[in-house]
Amino acid sequence: MTDEDLTWDDYYQKIQGRAPRPLLMEVLNLFDRDAPQNSRDAIDLGCGDGTETIALLGRGWKVLAIDGEPASIKRLLEKLPGNGHPHLQTRIAKFEELVLPLADLIHASFSLPFCQPAYFDAVWEKIVNAIKPGGRFAGQLFGVNDSWANETDMTFHTSEQVREMMRKFEVESFVELEEDGQAASGPKHWHLFTVIVKKIRE
Repeated sequence: MTDEDLTWDDYYQKIQGRAPRPLLMEVLNLFDRDAPQNSRDAIDLGCGDGTETIALLGRGWKVLAIDGEPASIKRLLEKLPGNGHPHLQTRIAKFEELVLPLADLIHASFSLPFCQPAYFDAVWEKIVNAIKPGGRFAGQLFGVNDSWANETDMTFHTSEQVREMMRKFEVESFVELEEDGQAASGPKHWHLFTVIVKKIRE
């Protein structure tokens, strides 16, 4: 979503009505495979249009939905009866402003690459520290061959760098994808890492 003429509101209009992304459903199935738990806490980091947040709520999770765009939180709340849910908290915050509570899951679908490089390492450290032992991170990172890699306000990684980031986790899924395709802004060469990792119990 880097086309200068495309706003976040335009992007949400283009993806309106989509299903929850497969990554979220995959990580939720991993939790379901574990020992049953009455209540789990998730952070939907960069919640966007709220599709994944609503899916989490529907599976009985308590959710903190965070996004830097006020319009994103507004769209999420408009999808809920009475503009709210007893298990939902929302927060408008840029990456550099993040304060994260402890969570069983931090889900970051296509959001972390939009963190500026100057803040990325500190943000990742906050994410790692916020995940409870046995909890999981599920998200995407962009590779250095991505067609957006010349965007100086975004962060891109090599495969080696991504694997180093995961050193405090057990890797449950690590998929590197490089292909030509489409983004909401038009044709795009994707270089993408999609990961699910589980925090190692110390």
